[in-house]
Amino acid sequence: MKEQRMSDTASTTTSEGRFLLAASTGGHLAQLVRLAPGLGASDDSVWVTFRSPQSESLLKGRDVRYVPYIRPRDAGSVMRAFQMLRATVRDEQLDGAVSTGAALALAALPAARLAGVPTLYIESVSRVDGPSLSGRILERLHVSELRTQHAQWSTARWGVHPSVLATYRNTSRTVSQRPLKLFVTLGTIEGYGFDALVERIVGLGIAGPDTVWQLGSTISPGDLPGTTYAQMPAELFERTAREADVVITHAGVGTVLGLLEMGIAPVTVVRRKERGEHVDNHQEQIARLMSELGIGFPTEVDDLDADLLLTAAATAIQTELAA
Repeated sequence: MKEQRMSDTASTTTSEGRFLLAASTGGHLAQLVRLAPGLGASDDSVWVTFRSPQSESLLKGRDVRYVPYIRPRDAGSVMRAFQMLRATVRDEQLDGAVSTGAALALAALPAARLAGVPTLYIESVSRVDGPSLSGRILERLHVSELRTQHAQWSTARWGVHPSVLATYRNTSRTVSQRPLKLFVTLGTIEGYGFDALVERIVGLGIAGPDTVWQLGSTISPGDLPGTTYAQMPAELFERTAREADVVITHAGVGTVLGLLEMGIAPVTVVRRKERGEHVDNHQEQIARLMSELGIGFPTEVDDLDADLLLTAAATAIQTELAA
């Protein structure tokens, strides 16, 4: 691998190699796509993920093996994916295997290690204070080299990998003179809605006929102003985001990374476990990190207001080259 090469004793890779690249859809996949070139992954590397508009768009033209969706903390589905991937790593000539999580890492990396392939796990940038459940399990299993994107909790077991968020910063742009055109995207994680955010936006009266909503698993409270989708094709999502004055999203790292890549400074609202909006409160960590880095506009549901949207409308994102 380039610069920070896998140090697994099973093998030493060259500067470029054919890897198994495995990640759950959403933020995990978005991070791995951004990290893969720096790791030295060749164009013919094998990708493993779930089928979705995001994965089909991000991995178009690549060698992709789709596995059935694994719900959070679904051990049975992890084992089924593990059995499927054992055949993949046995039949392919691979120089290494890399995963950014989540549960799919628990299937892909042990399968690769059993086949004698060196493995690397890079913890999600959203894990600011320590490893996720998947990371803790992999640490106990001793099947992979481990890296964090946050030096403050690195250890002898957890090396440091450059953060995928380190190359972005806010910059100013011209504010639209017309009423703000909003795009609200709530993520598509199955089984977890974000009704509190929808209710907040409706209650503030900031949504209008030009507002576009991607609701995911959220059940909207009655008719919403504007146009609604459960899940948008990737091309429509990108076009809608670019045409909006402000994008309001949940603090999911995959959505956030995609918007930053488009030069959009999103208003990023935290899902909370206490409201049944996610399996844990890790989105608070990504919002805190964004605040510390000064990128986008992280906020809690109750702090979202019209003034914040006006500030976001006057802001864009600039991407800087990594050092």
